[in-house]
Amino acid sequence: MADTMQFDLVSPERSLLTAQVTSVQIPGADGDLTAMPNHAPLITTLRPGVLTVDTDKGVQEFVVTGGFAEIGESLSVLAEKALPKGDVDQAAYDALVDEAQAVYTQTKEAGASVDDAAKLLNDMVAIAGAVGLTAKAASL
Repeated sequence: MADTMQFDLVSPERSLLTAQVTSVQIPGADGDLTAMPNHAPLITTLRPGVLTVDTDKGVQEFVVTGGFAEIGESLSVLAEKALPKGDVDQAAYDALVDEAQAVYTQTKEAGASVDDAAKLLNDMVAIAGAVGLTAKAASL
């Protein structure tokens, strides 16, 4: 049994991490999960949250806003947006919530179902606690 697996985290802007890892905690859309070597193959969508990666150099955390993860012999996470947790200050967090609020408002104005947009907005607001920031109010 292998002790590590190949992990890649990429966003449209850049590759954030390529490493051998022992585990990755994933904020899955259907619930959080931990992927480890020899995990059953799985593809899941991501919800906004903190992705925690355990490498031989320590734990690294990233804020992700969505995307998907593919688990097989290796693990690839393709994030809509991803930032190292340490780079998420109050201004960056507020901008992420403002983007989610705009999506919600546009969806509502278009007369479409707002369920997914409302969940996205609420998940973005909830990230504040995970990164130690003040939650930004959202209007639904």
